[in-house]
Amino acid sequence: MTKDVTTVSEEGFSATNEVREFETTIDATGEDAPDTLETLLSTYATCYVPALRVGGQQRGVEEMGRIEIHTTGELNDDDKLESIAFDVRVETAVDDDTATEVIERANELCKVHDALKTELHAETSLEGEAF
Repeated sequence: MTKDVTTVSEEGFSATNEVREFETTIDATGEDAPDTLETLLSTYATCYVPALRVGGQQRGVEEMGRIEIHTTGELNDDDKLESIAFDVRVETAVDDDTATEVIERANELCKVHDALKTELHAETSLEGEAF
C-alpha cells in the first residue's frame, strides 16, 4: 500500500496539496495559510487522537469523551523544531497510572509519532475530567 500526495507551487512559498479528492494549502511563511511546522504539529496531534482512544480502550478506559490537545513546538535558533509537547485533556476520569499506560500505548499506535525522529516525540501529559 502507498499513500500519494501531489504538491504544487505556482510561485512564492505557498503550496497546494492534493490528497485523493481533498486539497489543503500550506504556506511556509505562514502569511496565507498555516506554515509547514504548524501543519506538522496539527497532523501529529490529529493522529494522536485515535491513538489515545484506542490506547484508552485497550487500557480499560472505554470512552474518553471529548479530547483536547494543546500542542507546543519549541524552535531552535535556526527555526527548526527542537521539542514538542502535548497537554491532553479528556472528559473522562483517568487516574495517573492509567494515564501513563494510555500515553505509552498511544505512542506505540500513533503513526506520526513513529515517523518522527526520537528527539521530536511529544512529551505528553493527560488530565482527566477536564470538561
